[in-house]
Amino acid sequence: MNLQIAILSGDGIGPEIMRQGLAVLQVIADKYHHHFTFKEAICGAHAIREVGDPFPEQTFQTCLNADAVLFAAVGDPIFDNDPTAKVRPEQGLLAMRKQLGLFANIRPVATFDCLLHKSPLKEDIIKGADFIVIRELTGGMYFGEKYQDNDKAYDTDIYTRPEIERILKVAFDYAMKRNKHVTVVDKANILASSRLWRQIAKEMEPLYPEVTTDYMFVDNAAMRVLTEPRFFDVIVTENTFGDILTDETSCITGSMGLQPSSSIGEHTPLFEPVHGSWPQAAGKNVANPIAQILSAAMLLEHFGLYDEGKLIRQAVDASLEANVRTPEIQVEGGEQYGTEEVGSWIADWILDH
Repeated sequence: MNLQIAILSGDGIGPEIMRQGLAVLQVIADKYHHHFTFKEAICGAHAIREVGDPFPEQTFQTCLNADAVLFAAVGDPIFDNDPTAKVRPEQGLLAMRKQLGLFANIRPVATFDCLLHKSPLKEDIIKGADFIVIRELTGGMYFGEKYQDNDKAYDTDIYTRPEIERILKVAFDYAMKRNKHVTVVDKANILASSRLWRQIAKEMEPLYPEVTTDYMFVDNAAMRVLTEPRFFDVIVTENTFGDILTDETSCITGSMGLQPSSSIGEHTPLFEPVHGSWPQAAGKNVANPIAQILSAAMLLEHFGLYDEGKLIRQAVDASLEANVRTPEIQVEGGEQYGTEEVGSWIADWILDH
């Protein structure tokens, strides 16, 4: 298969983890006789410094013309600590989602048996947890009308029927491929926008008679993903709730450095680790590349390359079982491995199997 892949390394640890993701993709291409063309583009703080725009037009065109986007992370404390900054790295991420029409974020949550002890949750609670969170990505308060003066501010949480229908369809379709269980998370007892979500989900239920659909207020869901994570199969929710819930669920595995994600929609699909740019660790060779590598696996699987994705996942499992791990998940007294060493070990394992 021939694939054109736009590469957006971004800020902080982004370039370091991206190198490992690309190395794994290249090994897969060589092993399975694919041809992957990588075209790099700037975004985030890097792009602000170069051209004054966190998602410049040239980067947008590179993404639009690609088959897929492999993204790392954006963010810089210089902008975080300046409340007067008019242009911020994260605006580039929002712009990318909006311009590419990436309305559905798919974030898998799964545990690794050899890392259960690293989770802040009890092993008997999280063992066997395996679900996905599907977050609506281009609507709600993040994109609604905004206002701020010295005495008043508001953000409008607006959703339309087509926006809700299309994200619910993604959730039901995923459930059909998994365990046929969808949980719609909302705040329908308080918010009008949530009541519309629930109304439309109820209307769509008969279209998927094999799927068990239940409904949960977001505050209850926030508790139950930490106390009963095995209850869930597919969670679907709006933008703001999804942003919070997915950060919460990231702790289940024991490290944000283990979680990949994808965003799909109208144009080029995007694949990225869930963690941020961790600028304090940039250049120190300590960042975990596994989430980036697993994002590359999700990219391949999106295009039907399931054997290739499976081999990457097996290589990641093998590295964890062999204690080839970055410091935040290494066993006490275990050998020290950095970003490059973990990535190289995984790539070599793929070559040998």
